[in-house]
Amino acid sequence: MGTGESTQLSELRELIARWTPDDGYHQTAIPSLYLIRYSFSSTPESRILSPSLGICAQGRGEIVLGEEIYSFAPAYYRVNSLELPISSRILDATPTKPCLGLRLCFDPVGIAPLIEEARLKAPPDCRSERGLYVSPTPPALLDAVLRLVRLLRSPVEIPVLAPMIEREILFRMLLEKGSAVLHRLAQPESQSQRIAAAIVWLRRHLHEAFRIDDLARQAGMSTSSFHQWFREITGMSPLQYQKQLRLQEARSILRNERRDVGTVSRRVGYASSSQFSREYTRLFGSPPIQEIGKRISSTST
Repeated sequence: MGTGESTQLSELRELIARWTPDDGYHQTAIPSLYLIRYSFSSTPESRILSPSLGICAQGRGEIVLGEEIYSFAPAYYRVNSLELPISSRILDATPTKPCLGLRLCFDPVGIAPLIEEARLKAPPDCRSERGLYVSPTPPALLDAVLRLVRLLRSPVEIPVLAPMIEREILFRMLLEKGSAVLHRLAQPESQSQRIAAAIVWLRRHLHEAFRIDDLARQAGMSTSSFHQWFREITGMSPLQYQKQLRLQEARSILRNERRDVGTVSRRVGYASSSQFSREYTRLFGSPPIQEIGKRISSTST
């Protein structure tokens, strides 16, 4: 890593530390930008990761997608082009040296027009079709991200300059070798685009039962091809993906609404409350009834 890049990373680390007074995800005055601080190592946490760019400024961590583990460390960036159920954890973080990073969300719809306007050629196909990749952060991309974070010191500039810099960041992402997955997603009728459309359907109909044959037909693919490509891109089968969506939605309801376990299990599509409780506990490490206990405890205090 060159001297200039070290300086960029150091400044980014200082800015993130300044704007994150405590642990957690902090939404900023730039709606798509979140700053992250964790002062302690964590156990694996399951969640849905929306299309975004992530950069680690300090610390280490891991993301698990399907059966693959992606490690991230300072000066590395992570991109996911689709909504993916992942598990992540923070490693080696302490109060004196917390894990610091950021997440910048983006809309995949903006990829194709940018490719066409800039007349970008897709990089050589990488071996993996996964909708997530991790790579060293190039100085030009890091510079654009740093300029975006600096805007937090000048709120009056955000409405005009933030959209311009965000577009530049997406452009610089598309110039990198790992961006083959983004280019494939932007190609009309590509396998990636068909799977992306199927994922949108699953999110909108997460409580409904479905047949793989019907979803494959809706995507314009054979059943075997659809199943193969879905697993290749997301790291899991369509049914496993739906189960993750249901359980994530259930946790959100349990944490934010006054609902009992049976009502929540039926609301997200489970016919059996006991099966729901087993699968919820397996994914999150504690039974759903504990979420109700936490909610009651927090409201009573």
